[in-house]
Amino acid sequence: MMKTLPSHQLEMTVLMTPDMANFTGNVHGGTVLKFLDQVAYACASRYAGAYVVTLSVDRVVFRQPIHVGELVTFMASVNSTGHTSMEVGIKVITEDIRSKVVRHANSCFFTMVAVGDDKRPTAVPPFVPTTPEEHRRVAAAQRRHALRRQLDEIERSELTAVVSPAS
Repeated sequence: MMKTLPSHQLEMTVLMTPDMANFTGNVHGGTVLKFLDQVAYACASRYAGAYVVTLSVDRVVFRQPIHVGELVTFMASVNSTGHTSMEVGIKVITEDIRSKVVRHANSCFFTMVAVGDDKRPTAVPPFVPTTPEEHRRVAAAQRRHALRRQLDEIERSELTAVVSPAS
């Protein structure tokens, strides 16, 4: 029986195969990043009802290696929305099929922007939290957004300092 998720959530499970791994049997980080981007796209575009593009990826932390033969589930959720953008949080869970050991291998946050047929940003429906967990995710997303703005400001001032002629 297939479980139905709300339009702001999406799950995808993939079997990790030898072509995805390095010589030690660990799945390449780039392979995981590709799946993360695909899941973020699918979750955000389904929620927005529009094509979306990746604006940024925050804090991809590879907590534990992922091995060939494991089932990997990508659990995505739109955590918050702006006018044209959405934060999508993704949690990566691995399962060793034989031993039944389940591990939290990765978490990250993508900012996705909806675009219209003219390839320009287009409005997305506002996300309205209804559960305590959704309220927690919105508050955490707002804190991350504020931190990103501070980091952007620091980067701009550093770039200006590097480009400016010496006095």
